Amino acid sequence: MEIILFSLLVMGVTGLLSAVILYFVLQKFKVEEDPRIDQVEALLPGANCGGCGSAGCRNFAERCVKTEDMSDLLCPVGGSKTMQEIAAVLGRKAGEQKPKVAVVRCNGNCEARKKTNYYDGVRSCKIEHNLYIGETGCSFGCLGGGDCERACTFDAIHINPETGLPEVDEEKCTACGACVKACPKHIIELRYKGPKNRRIFVSCVNEEKGAVARKACSNACIGCSKCVKECAFDAITVKDNLAYIDFEKCRLCRKCVDACPTGAIHAINFPLAVKKATAEPKTGETPETVNKTETKQPTA
Repeated sequence: MEIILFSLLVMGVTGLLSAVILYFVLQKFKVEEDPRIDQVEALLPGANCGGCGSAGCRNFAERCVKTEDMSDLLCPVGGSKTMQEIAAVLGRKAGEQKPKVAVVRCNGNCEARKKTNYYDGVRSCKIEHNLYIGETGCSFGCLGGGDCERACTFDAIHINPETGLPEVDEEKCTACGACVKACPKHIIELRYKGPKNRRIFVSCVNEEKGAVARKACSNACIGCSKCVKECAFDAITVKDNLAYIDFEKCRLCRKCVDACPTGAIHAINFPLAVKKATAEPKTGETPETVNKTETKQPTA
């Protein structure tokens, strides 16, 4: 009995001494944290998506507090409104950031890009990409495995079963970039939403020469440079047989859309052109003088 009591006493004293030592160690090495970090974190949406380039909202809040210049910082989920609120708390200025949205730069649907084989394995773009070029003759296009869909925590992107391509719900998309990182083919890109959510981009990433690219996919860019000649704003370049539109320079004139012979350039959320019917000529009039058929191009 005495041995048990002695053992309990020794264990108790040891535990007490350890607690005292730990207390003094913690006091000596404790790190004082700026209380503003909690205030900033409370303003953030708490998505922890990593779209800001930080390891979660807490880490982003620390970056906001520690930096003097917030012009390059952006919470894609909260947007400019959240950044302005954070700047007000910290007594700083936040840069104006244009909202972005994910776009899918592949138009190789099932009709345009015929399958040459069938993949029998785990439906994962990453796995399939590491094994071979895919089920079609285009080694650059979407694999349709749905890695982007699984990576999105906002339910903003889904694979269309009819086309086999991912489609983005721009109302739900926060431009966090998770789908961009998940795609091994690099066909998803973040671009400015544009005025009235209008944007123009080349929906192709095939770098093969024109004839080869067109054989693999009838919707492919063939690098003909017709779009470059039409653009008056120097927004289009052709590199490695592929056209690319710089969204910083593009003025949404749509001339390149009409010039593209394969339909590889997409104009999103523009009103459709309206055609007037040709009127019957009256007595003494010629068709050239009456209501010529014309196409209205609504202003952007």
